[in-house]
Order: sequence, then structure tokens, then C-alpha cells
Amino acid sequence: MFTRHVQQYRLTPTRILIMKGVIHAISLFFVAVLVYNTLNGGFGADPIKGIEHFTGKAGLNTLILTLLLSPLAKRYKQGGLIRLRRLLGLYSFFWVILHLSAYLALDLNFDWALLGSEIIKRPYLAIGAVSWTILLLLALTSPKSIQRRLGKSWQKLHNWVYLALLLSPIHYYWSVKSGLIEPTIYLLICAFLLYCRQQKLKAWLAKKYTAYTAKPISKTSNR
Repeated sequence: MFTRHVQQYRLTPTRILIMKGVIHAISLFFVAVLVYNTLNGGFGADPIKGIEHFTGKAGLNTLILTLLLSPLAKRYKQGGLIRLRRLLGLYSFFWVILHLSAYLALDLNFDWALLGSEIIKRPYLAIGAVSWTILLLLALTSPKSIQRRLGKSWQKLHNWVYLALLLSPIHYYWSVKSGLIEPTIYLLICAFLLYCRQQKLKAWLAKKYTAYTAKPISKTSNR
């Protein structure tokens, strides 16, 4: 009954515009919460970790919402929801920029060399860096003009968001020393979103495997 009612409800351009306004309002509200807590000691005894966790979880939450739109659009036949993905994706990248900036500024004092060595030494930072790089590439290629220029390659690039969805909660899980219940819940949610796309992921991985195995093996002469 609920599903039928939702399917009959159509997302008009005006309603999509209103939903985008709500996304902006909620996102800016949490930015205000971040600023307020930073200035008023709202992050407790370890404000640096508090800021890093707040921005990191905000980025992960927004990424999950971005990837949730397609299953919802398919389930309830609301194709208009897809028009919200770019905005949510950009906000996800906005939060991970703040997340990296907080770590670089507050933990490392803008020591880029130290950042590189930390990424090499700590696996959870390495997978976080991979996820961050993927989101960077997706944000840079999100404008429609670039989509048209890239053609089919754009969709191939944006399929890497599934890897970011997998790595981000693992990064969170490894980064905490206690209180593993919350990051475990995030892992399960992200695993469910990937499960909803199992057919698409299998086809994508099959293409990658076929392309890899089809590469000619270079032969070296014995001398």
C-alpha cells in the first residue's frame, strides 16, 4: 500500500528544487554545528579527534545518502531522485575536504612530508587516501560539460564510487580504538548498499577482469 502510494506521487521539477533546498539547509546546519562546537568546546576533552570524527562521519553519511538514491528511485519508480545525486556527492566531498584539512592542520601542522609518511605507515590512512582520491576525481568530473566530453568513460570512472563506499567505513573502523559498534553499523549499511547493486558490480568486475586478461603479455628475449 505504501509502495503504491509513493509510486503514484511524482517528483516535479519544483519538488526536486525544494528537496535540493532542504539538502543545502541541512548541510549548512551541520556546518554551523561544527563551527559552534569548535568554538565552544563541544567536542570534549579531545577536540581534534572530535572535529576529525565529526567531519569524517558527515562525509560518510552523505556518501551513503548519495548511493541510497538509486535503490530508492528503482524501488519506488521515482527517477527524479537521481537528480539529487550530484548535489549530495559534492557535499560528501566537501566534508572529506574538511576531514583531511582538520587532520593535516591540527594533527600534522601542515607537514605534507609527514602526511605522506603517515599514509605509507598506517593502512587505515592509506585506504582513506584512496577513497578521498576517488571522491576528488568524481567531484572534478561531475559538471555536465565534462560528462559530455568524457562520454562513456565518465560512467566507468564514476563506478569507482563503489570502491569508495567500501573503503570509507573500513577506514573509520580501523581509525577508532574503542567503540566499534558504530563503525560496524556503517560497514553493514555500506555492505547492504553494495548488495543492492550485486548484478551491476558483477558485470563491472567481469569487464575489468576480461580487459585485464585480454592484455597481451610482453615477451622478453633471452640474452
